[in-house]
Amino acid sequence: MTDATTTTAATGRPSGRAADELRPTTITPGFVATATGSVLVQQGGTRVICTASATESVPKWRAGSGLGWVTAEYGMLPASTGDRKPRDVTKGRPDGRTVEIQRLIGRAIRGVVDFAALGENSIYLDCDVLTADGGTRCASITGAYCALALAADELVRRGAIPRSPLTGSVAAVSVGVVRGVPVLDLDYPEDSSAEVDANVVMTGDGGLVEVQATAERTPLSRAHLDTLLELAEGGIRTLRDEQDRAIAEGRAAAGASAAG
Repeated sequence: MTDATTTTAATGRPSGRAADELRPTTITPGFVATATGSVLVQQGGTRVICTASATESVPKWRAGSGLGWVTAEYGMLPASTGDRKPRDVTKGRPDGRTVEIQRLIGRAIRGVVDFAALGENSIYLDCDVLTADGGTRCASITGAYCALALAADELVRRGAIPRSPLTGSVAAVSVGVVRGVPVLDLDYPEDSSAEVDANVVMTGDGGLVEVQATAERTPLSRAHLDTLLELAEGGIRTLRDEQDRAIAEGRAAAGASAAG
């Protein structure tokens, strides 16, 4: 099995990237001024708006507990994939893929939240895909964390909560085996032809939150899985740096606005 430092020529990736290279990634904070916290995530051709909206209430089953709640919704704009995708509202309910992805986003983010620190407040994370070129669920998790961090800062500034409820960071990236080679951050052409496709969610200190892996044609060996996890860990370190930069930029902008 070729290792993560395989040359670009050997991998033959459509994008020309090395096996262990992320797509160009930027996270722009404050993209939606009316949200409590927001970012635009751009990862190659995939673009996702992530917003965090706070409310001073919790679901009925949580009322009186003193604990807050964080949940997520996910959606793709009709033209996000080229061929128009009908809105879920026209079908009367979200499709199975949408439900599965938004549950994944919620689980991933809740893993780094102290609900007692949040008090009886809810934060709704909305991830809306503008354009999809693979990895939309991973980009959504990475961006939703940033939006939540900025929303938490805003709630502290307002005096709504005493401190940030975040206990760590979380990010996600796709990995896979394409033509026998393990690669990081699959775009759509790779995702649609991969022998193995996996989504890896990790905390900032390297803990695994969730691994979703599917072998399309050949079973995934333990050695291959270890290689993919190593690729994911390297990619998530880079994503974490971009998260930190975006959050710091958002905090600085919010501080300047408050001072003005």
